[in-house]
Amino acid sequence: MRSIDVGVIGVGWCGGIRAEVCARSPYVDRLHLAEIRSDRLAEVAALTGAATATADYHELLDHVDAVLISATPETTHYPMARDCLAAGRHVLLEKPLGLTLDEADDLIGLADRLGLTFAVGYSQRFNPKQAYVKQCLADGTLGAPVSAMVSRHITRNLGRRIGGRIRLSPAAMEATHDIDFVMWCLAPARPASVYAQSVHKVMKDAYDVADCTWITITFDSGAVAVIGAGWILPPGYPNFSTTTIEFVGTDAAVLIDDSHRDIVLNRMDGGVVFPLSTMPGEQVGHVYAGPMAAETIHFLESVVFGRPVLVPATEAREVMRVYLAADESAVSGRPVALAPVPRHRAGC
Repeated sequence: MRSIDVGVIGVGWCGGIRAEVCARSPYVDRLHLAEIRSDRLAEVAALTGAATATADYHELLDHVDAVLISATPETTHYPMARDCLAAGRHVLLEKPLGLTLDEADDLIGLADRLGLTFAVGYSQRFNPKQAYVKQCLADGTLGAPVSAMVSRHITRNLGRRIGGRIRLSPAAMEATHDIDFVMWCLAPARPASVYAQSVHKVMKDAYDVADCTWITITFDSGAVAVIGAGWILPPGYPNFSTTTIEFVGTDAAVLIDDSHRDIVLNRMDGGVVFPLSTMPGEQVGHVYAGPMAAETIHFLESVVFGRPVLVPATEAREVMRVYLAADESAVSGRPVALAPVPRHRAGC
């Protein structure tokens, strides 16, 4: 079996998960790490047995076939992905794809010209519950889709971490996962208009970002989706992400509880906490609980075997178009019409 050399740029929370998955994978021959925090770099290098570890990600590019970019702040995504693609390396890039559509188009064009695999990290497509919704739509169980609702909220501890490093909205950083999920499920239908409202009570003074954003998306098929995302849950929920999903069709409806309240740990020294409640997931002994490990393995398999990725960058661009429209609508108070996109451009 062919194996490849892989680099991980940024080995914090998500990058550390991806590095550990790569280190255990038979598809990876040698693992190379880049991280500007020397203590974290040393920790992950020791944990994974990395072949090299450096503070300068450019030093990886001569040694790898593929790169997973998990760096923050999000302003680094475009230049890092551009450099990796220009060096001829396959790339898995954490969302967002870029800060502007021009950046997204530049990266997509570069990957296309060089014939490279270019995926974006929308890990929730690898959540079994969400995959079940997709299956119910694909096999006709729900009939024709009528409406969708997703409500996702995370702790304000995480919200402060995100809001404190870059001024991106809940639509761009949280609802983006669910915009992607709904668009994936409803394809080939396309978003036709977007209307959004935001609330500013907790995060505005410190970070000048909204507490939550609720988005209504009307599709050209006539179906409608409502997506809400926020990041001000009380700090009693460490790393807690609670999500409710409802898909209604002409023949059936499916309701998903992804609130992570099925495991409760009640401590004398800390009260109630909800283990295994993070969106990316975490290692639990010999198993991994969550979608990020499966997403990482899928990317490695796509590169090794030359298979299409589940989340091509072209589809991530369309998600970006929707959440940018949501931000525009939240400011203007008016719906934003989306121009039709040729189907070959959207990647569906």
